[in-house]
Amino acid sequence: MNDELARTKLPRGALSERVIAQQALRLLDSAGTSGFTLPSLGRALRADQTAVYRHFSGKDEIILAVADLLLEEVLTGFEPSECWRTTLADLSRRMRDVYKLHPAAGSLSASRTTGREGEKKVVEVFLAAILDAGFKDREAALYYRVAADFSLFWAGGHASYLSLDPSRQLNDETSWSREYFNADPSIHPHTAAIRGHLVEVGFDEIFEAALTLMLDGINARASKPCQCPAADMTPTDARRART
Repeated sequence: MNDELARTKLPRGALSERVIAQQALRLLDSAGTSGFTLPSLGRALRADQTAVYRHFSGKDEIILAVADLLLEEVLTGFEPSECWRTTLADLSRRMRDVYKLHPAAGSLSASRTTGREGEKKVVEVFLAAILDAGFKDREAALYYRVAADFSLFWAGGHASYLSLDPSRQLNDETSWSREYFNADPSIHPHTAAIRGHLVEVGFDEIFEAALTLMLDGINARASKPCQCPAADMTPTDARRART
């Protein structure tokens, strides 16, 4: 520990699991996944990194705690709708929005199961909506996983993309106009036929279309299908309603 850290270190007992997880999230937001190390976390906490081990067994356990913070954020200010389909749609959109705000943390944690309180609350809200749709027993468990995993994997995938270096993001984005727009019809006829439209389609529209397809599939199997007017909205209408 250097002299500056010794002079400014936190008083004994000031650290807790939540304080460490919150600082880890801030560090991931500012430094990305490559800058998230236990020494850098210790410096950000104004504590020796060994103090972290009094609360967590290692880096992986900290990531699980950070994952739970993201799920808590998803539910902050959230109120379930009387319509189960609207509840599922809102949860999925909120999850994507939170992970977009914290791309590094989201990229590390979206595929993880935390077993912590934030996750348990999210599970309860998802399950309540699925049960309201009339599913029971194993079917309820299955369609809960369909809705929750769709939301997490989509949010995590987008977070992973956003956590890339900006130059890599730009390279990926311009591939649609650089590589695919110049597709040779004699070799890739189907790509060439719609190459102009491939450039036009964006993340928000893709997400809304996929969300609608997922919810339509659940609705078609539900014993209490949703009858809300919002269920008939096109992906473009839904996207416009959000903005």
